[in-house]
Amino acid sequence: MTVTDRKHESEVRDLPALRQLAEQAGRELEGAHPKEILAWAARTFGQDVVVASSMGDEILVHMAAKAAPGIDVVFLDTGYHFAETLGTRDYYAEFTDVTLRTILPLATVEQQDAEHGPRLHDRDPNLCCALRKVEPLERALAPYTAWVTGMRREDAPTRTDISVVGWDDKRHMVKLNPLAAWTQEQVDEYVEAEHVVLNPLRQVGYTSIGCAPCTRAVAPGEDPRAGRWSGTSKTECGLHT
Repeated sequence: MTVTDRKHESEVRDLPALRQLAEQAGRELEGAHPKEILAWAARTFGQDVVVASSMGDEILVHMAAKAAPGIDVVFLDTGYHFAETLGTRDYYAEFTDVTLRTILPLATVEQQDAEHGPRLHDRDPNLCCALRKVEPLERALAPYTAWVTGMRREDAPTRTDISVVGWDDKRHMVKLNPLAAWTQEQVDEYVEAEHVVLNPLRQVGYTSIGCAPCTRAVAPGEDPRAGRWSGTSKTECGLHT
């Protein structure tokens, strides 16, 4: 299904009712364990819900496999990921109960370089993200009614008001953020208790993991997202804005 197909389908769906369902669930599930929220999504939407993961939110994929076995997970392979990130993706695809789909941009890195010049990520990171993340995500989400992210309120000032279940106005979809209310301490406790396999980059100071050219390790005491687009005013890739 293309993005245009989704637009046509949205004309048939009862979008106000779907939005009301999402907003009501957001109120009722506030404070629920993330696994409960994921299980609700699976019961409510069946195969029409998908998890979007960059393998920097490994806990989300781990929980989804437990709460909604077989759930679809989309991974956007930008062509710039760390080898450790790709290895983490491969682990979850092979050893957990999820259906993982890798989504590629329309152009390879080489084709993008030929059209826009090398290292577009340095010169115009917003355009690079639009081409290699935002557009592929639109295609990936097109067949679904609801999507799940690993965003948490304490991640960044732009995320403090996110709901555990809400409405994505941009895409006319239900958007779930099961981990929204969790603190880093809760995440760490769950990781240890459940033996969650983490991206190895976490062991060397990467607290927020994106594309290799635009991500660095952070120093103790730095904001967890300080390593993303360091030295620029950019704070989001555009997937959630």
